[in-house]
Amino acid sequence: MPMETFSPAGTQFFARTMRHSDLDLVVKNEAAAYAHPWTKRIFIDCLRAGYQSWVLANKQEIAAHGVMSVAVEECHLLTLCVHPAFQRMGYGRKLVTLLLDRAASLEAKACFLEVRVSNDRAISLYRSLGFTQIGERLNYYPGDVGREDALILSRSLPLLTRNQS
Repeated sequence: MPMETFSPAGTQFFARTMRHSDLDLVVKNEAAAYAHPWTKRIFIDCLRAGYQSWVLANKQEIAAHGVMSVAVEECHLLTLCVHPAFQRMGYGRKLVTLLLDRAASLEAKACFLEVRVSNDRAISLYRSLGFTQIGERLNYYPGDVGREDALILSRSLPLLTRNQS
């Protein structure tokens, strides 16, 4: 798939598949954005498994990354991270939209994800993209003290023909 340009704030970023050479920056972004970030090993395993792993990047930095599994007409958005310096600029929306389009082109009919109950910004983004709550997972995420619940969100995906993808 060709790279796609995205530049909402004058900085030009390209959407492209994640590479092994990106992982150090990806892990740094995770650590900057999350109290309980994914490890490099998790990303290595995702790349090895062939998950849809994408970044919004330029030659100097990675603004955002996301990982999604696609199988048997479903996809699961596993992680989405926007570096704090690039939040609230449309990068999260762009990346989720790209991942959903990729899933639809791979014949997924529905997308699922979990999000921390305390992550109001992410919940607002997902709802604005058509996700609705279908359940809750108690004690799903590690927390600073104890564990935190997750909302389970879902949305249908449009059916695409191979000519549209």
